[in-house]
Amino acid sequence: MAAYMRSVMLLVSREQTAFLSRGCGVVVTAQRYVRGLRRKPVRVLFPDTEEDPGPKTRPQPRSEDQQERREKKKKEEVKVAAAEHHEDRGSVRNRRNEPPAHVSVRDQVDDVSFERASPGDKRLARLVSVARSRTFREHQGKILLEGRRLICDALDAGANPQMVFFSTVDRLRELPLDKLRRATLVKVKFEDIKIWSDLVAPQGVIAIFSRPDPSRLNFASTGHSVPLSLICDNVRDPGNLGTMLRCAAAAGCHNVLLTKGCVDAWEPKVLRAAMGAHFRLPIYPNLSWDAIENHLPKPVTVQVADSGCGPDRSRETEDLQSNVSHKPSKAGDYGWVSTRRSHSDMRFEEYDSDSDDEGLSLPRVDAKLYHESWAQSPTALVIGGETNGLSLEAVELAEKTGGQRIFIPVVPDVDSLNSAMAASILLFEGRKQLLKLMQSGRKWKSKAEGQLS
Repeated sequence: MAAYMRSVMLLVSREQTAFLSRGCGVVVTAQRYVRGLRRKPVRVLFPDTEEDPGPKTRPQPRSEDQQERREKKKKEEVKVAAAEHHEDRGSVRNRRNEPPAHVSVRDQVDDVSFERASPGDKRLARLVSVARSRTFREHQGKILLEGRRLICDALDAGANPQMVFFSTVDRLRELPLDKLRRATLVKVKFEDIKIWSDLVAPQGVIAIFSRPDPSRLNFASTGHSVPLSLICDNVRDPGNLGTMLRCAAAAGCHNVLLTKGCVDAWEPKVLRAAMGAHFRLPIYPNLSWDAIENHLPKPVTVQVADSGCGPDRSRETEDLQSNVSHKPSKAGDYGWVSTRRSHSDMRFEEYDSDSDDEGLSLPRVDAKLYHESWAQSPTALVIGGETNGLSLEAVELAEKTGGQRIFIPVVPDVDSLNSAMAASILLFEGRKQLLKLMQSGRKWKSKAEGQLS
């Protein structure tokens, strides 16, 4: 019986297995369906520009404790914002009371107020860089003076100061403060002055002046002047021009006339070389030859300085000493006719003075040694530049006024003297001759007055 039951159960299990194998599709489908229900739904990721269309969850009701906490947090945030706003208003008020970075603080010394420049003040750099430009000096009428002596000379002559930069109060006290009341005084660091200074050892004071008018300045040395004028013809070297101005002031010249083409008389290098001569005698720059005649007294004799008399100087010197007139065959042998063209449409060529060819007639001016008498009346001396020499207009003016060519003989194999050195020799020689003439005239007048009395 037991064996029968085992066989029946075995048969039933086989039939069930067969049935399940035939209906495996149903069974498997049911299992997959149950497994799919147990899985979590797939999460769909949308782009940033699109919104998630999923179902919106309802906000859960907040508890009373959470609401109280949030309200306290909001109140604290409002208090902090109010405090920050109050601090911002206070800082704005403080910033309003404090001067900005570019505004200077005012101070006073000896009843004269001055400013203390802040680190952001660029007035010194701007004015110094611009005042060094010749175009700015001519159009804006401002000049730059550096150093105590030069500034004092300008103030004594009556020049108008506009702005003065100094490094220490002691430097400011060295200047006449009573003449600086209308100027703007600014105290800056010495390092700033050293950067913008042209001197090797800056003195710590720089001044900006209005470009002075020679007719309005007070020249203290006019009482010692002689009727002698200096005409600088196309002098382009700043050092030479400054030295000429210094010699002219020392020789007591009546005035100095600068032709067009000369370097600017108010250039810093010229100012340093002149050593204050700009404020000791009238200087008229950038003049045409027609204007030069208007600045000279009448009558006047114009003398031109000749650098040499050609290659055979010793022979001509002997001839001049023996009063033998020497006339070279060509005008260019003298060296006093400039090769520079005066006009664009004219050409000057060397020609034979004895020939009958038609051409341009060059002026004829006799030569004379510098120590001979050539300054016997109001005189004007023309000094040409070392590059181009004398211009044709200068020699024509000498011929027109009955002038001569004045030259300084030098030993052979020496080219010529420096124009500034030659000017100094001729100016003091002219002063000596004019003083003798003036003294002899006074003696003659005193004798005549004694005889009449």
